[in-house]
Amino acid sequence: MEKPVHSMSSLFAQLGLPSDAISIGQFIETHRPLPDGMRLAEAPFWTPSQASFLREEWVEDADWAMVIDELNAELH
Repeated sequence: MEKPVHSMSSLFAQLGLPSDAISIGQFIETHRPLPDGMRLAEAPFWTPSQASFLREEWVEDADWAMVIDELNAELH
């Protein structure tokens, strides 16, 4: 398996969210679990620009896709 290009911390920074380990853990605990069948980018807590970034990067299987998948798993 390839090593992710970006870290979870860099994803949170890209989304304009606090990106330290404690803040990331708190975010995940606060927002999980997402309902079965809900796509990550459809979650109601994202801003439109955050949701668009997550959707586009995942669909394009861009450099961010692996860490977005990781966040998706953490939130489900």
